[in-house]
Amino acid sequence: MVFRSGRGPERIPPVFIDGAAVERVGRFRYLGHIVTEDFRDDGDVERERRALAVRCNMLARRFARCSPDVKLTLFRAFCQCFYTCQLWTNCTKSARNSIRVQYNNAYRILMRLPKYCSASGMFAESRVNDYFAIIRDRVANFWAHIRNSKNEILSTLSQCLNSPIQKYWLSVHQDRNIK
Repeated sequence: MVFRSGRGPERIPPVFIDGAAVERVGRFRYLGHIVTEDFRDDGDVERERRALAVRCNMLARRFARCSPDVKLTLFRAFCQCFYTCQLWTNCTKSARNSIRVQYNNAYRILMRLPKYCSASGMFAESRVNDYFAIIRDRVANFWAHIRNSKNEILSTLSQCLNSPIQKYWLSVHQDRNIK
């Protein structure tokens, strides 16, 4: 994928590998994460929101008759794994809100709670992390791994105070609404 800076050339010459032109795309899935040429993460957030909906619906159908403890264990295992959420540094507030709402509704559906019950109340009562706590935890663990890395490039990047990941890390620890 070609990433163009704001002042880069409009026309990118074709790239050839073994005589075949490499197709130019605006979006690409790399290791499961959706990367776009404009560096927006909305597509990846939507990918994870849809995957969460599928996992929740599967759990609700297959384990409807299980005890609440079993459902809680399943919810923690299958619905709190926001893959690559540590990299969501450039997405809209509506994208973040859509996955947060999906997460809350997933819990309500699995536990058969009323549609409009308090999200903070239901998570506090069952001692389950809410969306914001999960994101803060994932970002903090990711940042700790980068800082403790033996890779010189990663450890140097972790010292850069104006990096997007550093700004994101600070924002999720300062603002409950994750800007």
